[in-house]
Amino acid sequence: QVQLVESGGGWVQAGGSLRLSCAASGRPFSRYDMGWFRQAPVKERESVAAITRNGDRTYYADSVKGRFTVSRDNAENTVYLQMNSLKPEDTAVYYCAAKSSSYGYLNSRSYDYWGQGTQVNVSS
Repeated sequence: QVQLVESGGGWVQAGGSLRLSCAASGRPFSRYDMGWFRQAPVKERESVAAITRNGDRTYYADSVKGRFTVSRDNAENTVYLQMNSLKPEDTAVYYCAAKSSSYGYLNSRSYDYWGQGTQVNVSS
């Protein structure tokens, strides 16, 4: 089992920035690729970003490319999502997730463990 706890959500004006963190515990963090997903009201969960277990590759949804950056610190068992130039349409609950498979980095069905989510609200 892997336990994931997100933090760093909140309110921000359009154009602002937030940094989300996801702290992992349980099995060795470095064994898992990590992803960020989000879900807005009445919308399906969508992928945001992902990072390989050793941090050598990252993946982004088109909607956040150039604005969001995913990173990880395996010594601290933490994955981050730096969000810049936020837009009202970025408003959602953001989830981090962990997977052991080597495929489907931006596919939520590939992920084995999920955090409880953190709310991000971007006002116009």
